[in-house]
Amino acid sequence: MRAEKQAKRFFVSGRVQGVGYRYFVIDAAEQMGITGYAKNLGDGRVEVYAVGTIAQLRDFARELQRGPAFASVADVAEVDAEILVDFSSTFSVNYER
Repeated sequence: MRAEKQAKRFFVSGRVQGVGYRYFVIDAAEQMGITGYAKNLGDGRVEVYAVGTIAQLRDFARELQRGPAFASVADVAEVDAEILVDFSSTFSVNYER
């Protein structure tokens, strides 16, 4: 039986822009088999949209809190989201604002 997939949006605050955070997120997502995207927000946060199993998303949230060496994560807010077909096969950096 395959575990059911879910989607979440994470809003990461702290020193998370200009420190390689989105690329850290891509590496973590690809290693964990998670799809979605990461993008910088105008208010200094990074939005991460992720699709995976409950266990994958729980472990992923832990990685988001840790962040890369030069980041300083203050908070990771998590909200449930619907699964978007456009982001169900890969993980990417979204450059739109």
